[in-house]
Amino acid sequence: MASTQSRVRDIDVAVYGATGFVGGLVARHLARAAPEGARIALAGRSEDKLRAVRDELGPRAREWPLVVADAGDRAALEELAGSAHAVATTVGPYTRYGRELVGACARAGTDYADLCGEALFIRESIDTHHATAASTGARIVHACGFDSVPSDLNVHLLHEAVRADGAGELTDTTAVLTALSGGVSGGTIDSVRQQIDTMRHDREARRLAADPYTLSPDRAREPELGRQEDLLTGRASKAGVPLRGVLAPFPMAPFNTRIVRRSAALRDHAYGARFRYREAMRLGPPVLTPLVAAGTAGLVGALFAGLALRPTRPLLDRALPSPGEGPGPRTREKGHFTLDTFAGTTSGARYTARFKAHGDPGYKATAVMLGEAALALVLDRAALPDGGGGVLTPATGLGDALVGRLRSAGMFIATRAY
Repeated sequence: MASTQSRVRDIDVAVYGATGFVGGLVARHLARAAPEGARIALAGRSEDKLRAVRDELGPRAREWPLVVADAGDRAALEELAGSAHAVATTVGPYTRYGRELVGACARAGTDYADLCGEALFIRESIDTHHATAASTGARIVHACGFDSVPSDLNVHLLHEAVRADGAGELTDTTAVLTALSGGVSGGTIDSVRQQIDTMRHDREARRLAADPYTLSPDRAREPELGRQEDLLTGRASKAGVPLRGVLAPFPMAPFNTRIVRRSAALRDHAYGARFRYREAMRLGPPVLTPLVAAGTAGLVGALFAGLALRPTRPLLDRALPSPGEGPGPRTREKGHFTLDTFAGTTSGARYTARFKAHGDPGYKATAVMLGEAALALVLDRAALPDGGGGVLTPATGLGDALVGRLRSAGMFIATRAY
């Protein structure tokens, strides 16, 4: 292990999957935003395609090195990991294409960030690589995009604000997507397909997917808080959320909630012994009835059921976006989102956090989040959370360093008592 880590690393950040749609957006962001002197490389399967991407990025990227590495080529991925301080990968579904790269980075002591929204893959990553990464110092940070940076950082900042004010500990905490404009990522849909296929044939996978603490470092130490509701429906006021309108299920809540709960556990449950977390999205003005929310819940359920059933799967596969597809520049620029998180405390105080960003959440905003996460791993070492390496989360692996970078990139992130 020591010989691998002593290798000369001539790359600061390697963007793996740079020829893909989101990977190209990450590379474009770094070409604009990375500081002078940052050593960026583009990595993927085809040197010709990598060169074409580099040629489109302008003069700042002219000398960026190109690294050819297939997702199944262990030796090439070991070489990539050994030559870089951090790897940012957009190559998913990670269950299919991500195993070798995570392992290579963990063994090499190389920091790693991805856009994974696959709880089962992250569970495998924890079981297989957490101990190795902790020993080498590699920070393996999954879920560094719209899933789950806003969710995780909002709760991180709420915890910090409550602690600073001496207001006790967090209790019931609810994140609500209060504004959204943007498309559905083909990569996200493909990740859902992969998880459904795994669960269809694996009873243990189905059990893990249903467990609210499936990403816990120690399941036995998790608090017994009764049933954990990831999905909400009905009027916001009846759910204890100080908003007008109707709440409906947020499709990524079953994933985001597990990332946030892992953050709480990795911090030795510092968020609070009674910390409960859930997510929803707001549909609109109060004239809407809970029937609208119920209808949305039905649509979400129908989508998952349709992907799981053989007769309807081919129809949905043709209708839904495919991996590598994405909206045009105008749509990406016009997109936006706002995530508001509301929390109670053991002292009776109430706090809220807001994460607001311009740009299509699954594409432009996600590319900024992943690019800045990778830069934080390399350039902001002193500001990263204590604790060293392991399979981490945005809050526990990046914390305030990423908050600062995203604010500088134009995203609004703030907390307040109310």
